[in-house]
Amino acid sequence: MKIINILTTVFICLTTVSFGQVQQEHISKLELRKKEKKFFNSRDSSAVIYIDTLIMKDKASLQFIDKKDVKLVVKYAELGKKVFISGSGAKNNASNFDIDMHIGSLESLYIIAKGQDAINGTKTNDNGDGGNVTFHYASAGITPQSEDKKSKNYIHIDVSPGGRAVNPTTDLNQIYSRIKTAPSGLRGVPQGQIYSGSPGREGSYVLEEKP
Repeated sequence: MKIINILTTVFICLTTVSFGQVQQEHISKLELRKKEKKFFNSRDSSAVIYIDTLIMKDKASLQFIDKKDVKLVVKYAELGKKVFISGSGAKNNASNFDIDMHIGSLESLYIIAKGQDAINGTKTNDNGDGGNVTFHYASAGITPQSEDKKSKNYIHIDVSPGGRAVNPTTDLNQIYSRIKTAPSGLRGVPQGQIYSGSPGREGSYVLEEKP
C-alpha cells in the first residue's frame, strides 16, 4: 500500500494541472541541453511552476507564451552562459514574473519581459507594455550581479516597452504603399488600427536577496 501511495504522489507531481485559468505544474528535475527550449504554452492565462532542480546549459531557455502572470519557484538551479527566461502576454504585452530561485552556479541569465512592437499596416494591437519582474535569490546560493556582463554570475532583466524605435515617417510610408497597391484602395487596408505611434509602458523590476 505504501508503494502505491508513493507512486501516486510522484505521478501527481509530474502532471500538469489547470485550475480555472492558472496552469500549475511541479517538475522534480528539468535539464535542458545547449540551445534547448522548454515552452509553457497552455491555454491558461497564468502559470505557477515549481521546479526542484533546474539545469540549463548555454543558451537554453524557458519560454512562457500568452501568460499574463508567471510565478516560478526553483529550489536549486545550475545556469550556463546566456540562458533565457522569457514571457509574453496578450495584446503585445509582456508577462509579469515573480521568481524565487536558489542559484547553485551561474554564468549569465537574461530575463526577457519586454513589450512587443505593433505591426503597423495591419489589424493590430498597440505597442505592448513591459512586464513587472520580481526576482528573489536565496542567500545560501550565488549572489547575482548586473554590472559586468563579461563576468560570472551576471543577470540582466529587460522590461522595456514595445515601440521604442518608433519612426512615424517610415510607418506612414508603409501604410500609403499598402493603400496604393491595393486593388480596392482604402478597402485594401485591413479594418482596425493601422498605426500605433506611441510606445508602450516600461515595466519595472526588483532584484533582492531572500533569507
